Amino acid sequence: MSIELWAARLERPLTDRETAELLRLLPEERRQRLERLKQPEKRREPLCAYLFLRRALWEQYRWRDLPEIRLSSFGKPYFPDHPDVHFNLSHTAGAVLVALSDRPVGADIEHIRPVSQRAMRRLADVGTERAFFQSWVRREALAKRSGTGVGTMLSAEEPLRPGEQFYLLDTFPGYVAGVATRGGGPPGPVRKYTL
Repeated sequence: MSIELWAARLERPLTDRETAELLRLLPEERRQRLERLKQPEKRREPLCAYLFLRRALWEQYRWRDLPEIRLSSFGKPYFPDHPDVHFNLSHTAGAVLVALSDRPVGADIEHIRPVSQRAMRRLADVGTERAFFQSWVRREALAKRSGTGVGTMLSAEEPLRPGEQFYLLDTFPGYVAGVATRGGGPPGPVRKYTL
């Protein structure tokens, strides 16, 4: 299977009823984690990411529910009962991205926002915010694919290792997104939604 992708642009807040319904659909650990957020408005993007993960799993495998999700020692989520199904979620202000594959995959989406010239030069050696976020998305997607943790992202951008692939994705205006894998072919088209 190639990398399958779902992206959603979130243009309104969730109602209390929608939030409660989405929380109800999550595995217990995920639900408790989101309920602990001190700012309820911060639940929208992660809840919608899990909604689209459910949709992706239904479309690909006809699974009705999210299976148990565990985290590796570096925080990479996985399905312990389905080791051949790999996924990755990303969310940023106003958008989510979900990737499914038969091999480890990393995905990231970022809203392009102001970044100081100093930070752009120090972290990515670039001069525009778009270029900065393209570099950031590449590093985050690669770190999430490998499962090494995002702490490795602050070092200089490195060339791809043998077998690694990274693809920039066309999602929404004002956003940069990408997906990383090792082996396999390029991703399929991004399924885009607006909520």
